[in-house]
Order: sequence, then C-alpha cells, then structure tokens
Amino acid sequence: MNNARLCVILKAMMFVYPLFLWALTAISIPIIIHLFNFRRYKKVYFTNVHFLKELQLESQSKSRLKELLILLSRILAIALLALAFAQPVMVNKNNSVVSVNQKSISIYLDNSFSMEEVNKQGQLFESARKTAKDIVSSYGANDRFHVITNDFEGKHQRYYTKEDMLNELNELKISPAVRSFSDVHKRQTEFLGSENKRSQFIYSLTDAQKSSFNLQDIKNDSTSQLTIIPLEANETNNLYIDSCWFESPIQQKGFLQKLNVIIQNKSQKTIDAGTVRLSINGNQTSIGSFSVEANSKKELTIAFTIKNEGLNYGSLKLDDYPITFDDELFFTFNSKLTINTVFVNGKESTTLPFFNSLFANDSLFNYVQLSENAIDYSKFKNADLVILNEISEPSNGLISELSKFTQKGGNIVVIPSTKIKPELYTPFYSALGLPAISNLDTHALKLNKPDRNDPFFEGVFEKIDPQLNLPLSLQHYPQAKSSGQLIYTIQNGDPFLTRVTMQNSSIYLFASSLSEKQSNFCKHALFVPTFIRIAVTSLRPQPLFYKLNTSNAIRLRSEGLTSEAPPHIAGHGTKMDMIPEMRVINTNMNLFVDKQLALAGFYDVVWQGSIKQNMAFNYDRLESNLIFSTLEELKDIISKNSLKNYNLIDHKNTSSVAKAIQLEANGTKLWKWCLLFSLLFIAIEICLIRFLK
Repeated sequence: MNNARLCVILKAMMFVYPLFLWALTAISIPIIIHLFNFRRYKKVYFTNVHFLKELQLESQSKSRLKELLILLSRILAIALLALAFAQPVMVNKNNSVVSVNQKSISIYLDNSFSMEEVNKQGQLFESARKTAKDIVSSYGANDRFHVITNDFEGKHQRYYTKEDMLNELNELKISPAVRSFSDVHKRQTEFLGSENKRSQFIYSLTDAQKSSFNLQDIKNDSTSQLTIIPLEANETNNLYIDSCWFESPIQQKGFLQKLNVIIQNKSQKTIDAGTVRLSINGNQTSIGSFSVEANSKKELTIAFTIKNEGLNYGSLKLDDYPITFDDELFFTFNSKLTINTVFVNGKESTTLPFFNSLFANDSLFNYVQLSENAIDYSKFKNADLVILNEISEPSNGLISELSKFTQKGGNIVVIPSTKIKPELYTPFYSALGLPAISNLDTHALKLNKPDRNDPFFEGVFEKIDPQLNLPLSLQHYPQAKSSGQLIYTIQNGDPFLTRVTMQNSSIYLFASSLSEKQSNFCKHALFVPTFIRIAVTSLRPQPLFYKLNTSNAIRLRSEGLTSEAPPHIAGHGTKMDMIPEMRVINTNMNLFVDKQLALAGFYDVVWQGSIKQNMAFNYDRLESNLIFSTLEELKDIISKNSLKNYNLIDHKNTSSVAKAIQLEANGTKLWKWCLLFSLLFIAIEICLIRFLK
C-alpha cells in the first residue's frame, strides 16, 4: 500500500479485458494429453526379467512425477498467459470498475485567497495546479476531463480533452469567490450524473479551510470515487481589517468624525506596533496605531474632520504578508445627506412654531409643511418621515396613503388631537397596527427618567442627571398593551411615547398632543433630541461597503430615473462600466449586482452623465480566518460518516502523491507479472523434459 494513502484501503482484483478469461479453458488441452497418451509402445520379449523388476518399479514412479510436474507447468503457463491478455489490475475495493472505456475525471482546484499561502513546494495554488496536471497526465488520451473552481464559470461546465485540460489549468487564477465544499461537490456530481456508464473519478485540491470546507455535510456517492488532496501551508498567519463604522449616523462637512475599526490578528504572535492608514478621497488623512494579542481582535478609533461636502471615498490600509487581499478596506459616505420630512399640521394645532423652529432652519432636513385641509399625497413619495400633528379627522385617503408609505419603509409620528373622535381614530389606529386607546386620563403626572441604555437614546446622553427635571403629562389617552417599544413612560406605568415596529418601518405614537393643555413636552429640553433622533432613525443611509460575490441589492431613490435611460455602474477612476439588473420596489429603484463585479474598490451609480451614488465593494473576509482541517480530522470525518468512496492523499511527499494518483487512476497492473511467470513456467517445462531423466 502506498504510504501517501491515509485511509484504510481494501484491495480487489479486476480485469480490463475479462472476455479473455475464456482462454482459461485451454488448460484442458495438457490435461487431455496427459490422460490419453497416444504414443504407441512396441513389446520386446527377453528372458530373465526377474532382476529388472525392482529397477522397473523405481523408473515408473519417477516417470509419473516428471509427467505431473510437466502437466502443472503447462497448466500454469497457459493460465497465466490467458490472465496476461485479460490484464488483471489490483485496485481499491471501493473504486468504480476499471475499464477500457473513456473515464470521466472532475478536478476541483481551490482558487480562493487562502491558497496564496506558501509551503516548502511554493505557493499552495501553484502546487495544486502542478498536482492537477499530474492527475491529468495519469489518465489516457481518450479520457474526458472537467475542471471547476470557486468562480463557477460557464466554460467550466463542459468536458475537455487531455491537451485542452492542461491548457485550461494554466489559465486558472486566484479569485475572490468563496464556495462551500458541499456546493462544489454537488456541482461536480450533477455534472457527472449523466455519465453513469463511465468510470467516474472526482479530485479535490484544497487547503481544507474550516470556514468553507464542510466535508461533514457530504453524503456518500457510490457512483464516483472522490479523492481529497489537502495542501498544508508552512504558517497560517494573517493580520487584516475586518470592518469599520462611524459613531455618528450622520456625517457632515466641517464636523469631527470618529471611525471605529476592527483589526483581526489570526496568528500565533502578538503585534506590538501596528499602524492603519486612513485615506479620504485619495489623501492620507490620519494614522491609527494599535497593538493586538495573538489570535484576538482589536477595536481602535480614528478621528478626522470631513473636508469635502457630498460623496466621499475612504480606505483603511495596513501592511501584511503573504495574505494581502484583506489588508485594505474600502468605504464610502455622503456628507450632504438630507432627511425628507413631511409635516401635516392639524386644524386646531398650536405647536406648529416649535416644529418649524426645529426642522425649517436646519440644512439636515428637507422640510415640507402641509395642512390637514390640503394634503398633497405626492409629497409622501420620497419622504423619509411623516409627522401627523393633531389630525382631527383622518380620512380614508390619508389612511390608505400612510399604509402604502409604511410598506415602502417610511416612518411615521402620530401625535393625537386634543379632542379625539373614537369613531374616526379607531379605524385609523387599527389600519396602522397601533394599539387601541381608551378615554382621556386627566391625572397630571411626570414622565419617568429615560433609559440611557435604550438603543433609541444611543449617542444622546453621556449621562443622565438624577435630579433631571422631567416633562409633565397633564392629560393622556391610555393605550392597550402592545409589543411596541416604550421610549417614554408616565409614572403610573402608562406609555407616553411608543415605537411600533412593522416589517419595513416604524411608527412613533404619542399618548397625547404636545400642546400646553396636555403636556409641556414641546418646551422641555428632551423635545429637540427626541425628534432629532426620530428623524435620524428614519433615514435609511447606504451601507459603508458591500461584499463582492454576493447578491447585493443597492437601493436608490427613483425620482427622475426611467427604464428608458437606465443607470450604469462604473468603476471610480477606471473604464469599467456595466448596466445592472434593475427593479422598482415601493417607489425605490433597486440595482442588483449578482457576482458581476470582481475587484474590490470604489464604484459609482451614474445616470445621464451624473453620479447619483457612490459605493465601495470589499472581498469577503470569510477567507481571512486561516483555520484548516488537519489530515487526522479529515480522516475522522470520513470514518464517522462512513464515506467509503472517499480517500485522502498526503500532499507533503510529492513522489508519494504521484504514485498514489497513478494507483488511483489505473490501479496496480499485473499483466506484466503474469506474462513473466508464464514464460518462466514454459522454461521450467523445457528443463523438465530435457534434463530430468
């Protein structure tokens, strides 16, 4: 047994040309000759044979022994000659039948970023490529070959000749694509599935990275033979940038921003003096220093001031070797975002000046004020937030438009009127999924202190003074129990401000109007941060970055965009240009980039010559976690899951690998030995006849 084979292999003998076994019937010829000796004997009479009797018995015994040895030699010579023509092969007992027909060979060559690691043979990917060529060379010119990588390209869904396969292997390159081993194996078996009459062999050349190599999820397939050749790197060290995010949800020109960065150290050594360089719009802006323990992560904060208004392109970079794909993280942000706010004021409202003072004079808001008597529903189309301030009579049309608005992801603030008409507000609340309200409670009570740890107040309070003068609720409408989030509560336990989260949106419900008759909330210090926070949470900013090779849906506002003039995605500063798949969902245009982008970096959404939005794409960090399955672990998985047709070959000894591949492809051929022993027994027969008297 080859010492490169790691799993138990049972041997069995098979024949390439089993029809030649009929020639074994020829052994009957020497047997017949032996049984029927056709030679004629002539009798010779002479006297006094008494003295020859003892010599005659001795000669007769030796003659019979000689004849039996000659017969045995002839039988073995003929039998071995017949076996030589049948071509016996010693193969793995679990292998498919070895035949002279064409074989189907599928090779998976892992071309993920982790294959950039090195071992004593060089880079893992190049070593895997060489081994793949050895596999192809081990098979015949009439066999058919299939290659697959993580890219799942269309050209790899066909068979190659031996020569074309070797050329195709030379063209393969490292790719950012990441696939689970079960998906790759399924694709291989499905491709070979139509070739049931052929002998099928599947090879997997991979580093067996645990994040994607899920051998335990594979089911045994008796129709094909799978051989896994794991490649092991000398070291598995990697330092990389995992992710980043802003502390503030809004970035504006001239303001100091804090960017949080996660650094991962997947190595056995501590990094004491690492640096991360921050660049904005191609200019180095700041440097962050860090130290990180072995096999741990570090969070650091880099502060900088935004100098440009509008679209910004940022990157974080560190130095590491040999895995470099994850050393740079690209991100984008817009420092000129506006929150589209529509304010619908009731006929009897007295709090309009407070809202005008808050929203109308801040460049962060695109503020539209409407009257209950004349609502322009077209303004809801592009709004992020709709505030209903003391609407006395919600019409059916308003209820219908608000339902559509929440379905597309818009947020709503409902401030009830001082005089609610139950017959009008009950269907209004019910249509929006809000809790039912009961009769007016006229007890004057203070609000409870807000919970600083509530996600709603994130970044609002550094600390809350125990002596804080809290707002007063003079009158309120008690609400039925609901699953909504209580932001403010009254001291009797009733909710004052509730956040009801729906599938795509949130509705903020006050328990009373904010007029002086029912509350002093508009004049309290909590009024401004509360509504600013509501507005900010209504904003749906783009992610700082996307991952490559995933199905990304990029949401755009669809005003002015038409299918006749579709937007393009262009590489920022490059000539790359493409038209993505486009769908309009709830008045929002969604662009779908399904693995069409290959390189990490900056991209722009361009429509009619102008940039509508910028984006950053990064390689998936799944490949950054360099934890691999050992040979013993793979062997245990094969044993525990009873994967009888699955074998392992140790790649450390290159000569053993070549021999194991040859054995896997063709078995141990025995016809030469059969022919040699056949000639030997013919020689023995000649010697017996000539020299044994």
